[in-house]
Amino acid sequence: MDNSTEQRAAGLNRRDLLKAGLILAGGVLLPVACTVATPPSFASSASTKNRVSGRRKLGTLEVSSVGLGVQNMSRTYQTTVPSRTEMHHIIQTAYDHGVTLFDAAEAYGPFEVERILGEAAAPFRNKIVIETKFGWNIDQKTGQRLPGLNSRPDHIKVVVEGMLQRLRTDRIDLLYQHRVDPNVPIEDVVGAIQDLIKQGKVLHYGLSEPGLQTVRRAHAIHPVTAIQNEYSLLWRGPEAEVLPLCQELGIGFVAWSPLGVGFLTGALDAETRFAPGDIRGMESRFAPENLPNNLALVKLLQRWGNQKAATPGQLSLAWLLAQKPWIVPIPGTTQMAHMLENNGAEAVRFTADELQQFSAELAQIQVRGERLPPMVLQFSGVEAAAKQ
Repeated sequence: MDNSTEQRAAGLNRRDLLKAGLILAGGVLLPVACTVATPPSFASSASTKNRVSGRRKLGTLEVSSVGLGVQNMSRTYQTTVPSRTEMHHIIQTAYDHGVTLFDAAEAYGPFEVERILGEAAAPFRNKIVIETKFGWNIDQKTGQRLPGLNSRPDHIKVVVEGMLQRLRTDRIDLLYQHRVDPNVPIEDVVGAIQDLIKQGKVLHYGLSEPGLQTVRRAHAIHPVTAIQNEYSLLWRGPEAEVLPLCQELGIGFVAWSPLGVGFLTGALDAETRFAPGDIRGMESRFAPENLPNNLALVKLLQRWGNQKAATPGQLSLAWLLAQKPWIVPIPGTTQMAHMLENNGAEAVRFTADELQQFSAELAQIQVRGERLPPMVLQFSGVEAAAKQ
């Protein structure tokens, strides 16, 4: 592989203009049990275009209009391990710039991302919303990934105790079932969550990539605060049924992978190939036979971005924000420049006419390929077992 291809695979050609002149603090990888020193606040020197001032409602829960996904802060898509102190710095700087919603999961690491978030957010824990997720079958003592899913009520309660310790908190603001367990009635899952809510250990709950009837059954027992699904210009699947259901029931929507795992920022080109272990290499939408076709989306974003003085990534997030007032994207990153850029999406606005024109041009582009590998996609849209 030549140097230019290596850079494309690592995503190093992304937003070079915005990176220029921004010096990121370096640091060595710290042990898990560490004391976190809060770095100097960036707030005093922050440009308003990199701040998130808007607030949105997920059900009754108020959050910043753009959140931060911390999934890759223990291991990137390219399989590298980021500097722990720099990840702390990005989280803390995001807070300084108005971000109040931070997304994690026990499966990320496993466990390690929750620890990183807990360490970084300790100084301002009471001023933010932490959301995390349970549901994969993970040994709670060793962190070993076991086959399938596990949403048994007794297991959920053990998982939450571990989450509270790792996140250095006494409650989880928004707890999601990461994927619906087809072997456990959702009524039993919600019952366990209700017990945790009564104990003050969980404040709100949601579902990620759920089946529609499972959402209705859950909501009938205790209001669902949010659904978290993949949603972006690259994958618009929720528009058919999930978003209308959220509208009907008053449920918020959190968009994961709102930048199409980097694709919509212009980080990839027709020659991009992925490192072993990078999940994007197993997604057929990024296969060599599909990439050239799908890059029409990026060209559309670049053209509109030039008109609106915005980057493709900012335009992608602004489009999501324009869809519904209760949609909140959670772009993930391990780069300070990218986090600050993502925040700037809030300042990008579409007029009604612009949105209509953009939608008309978007409709001419047909994305080819699946959004996830089959072994992962099989867990989306699943319905829970019937309650006997």
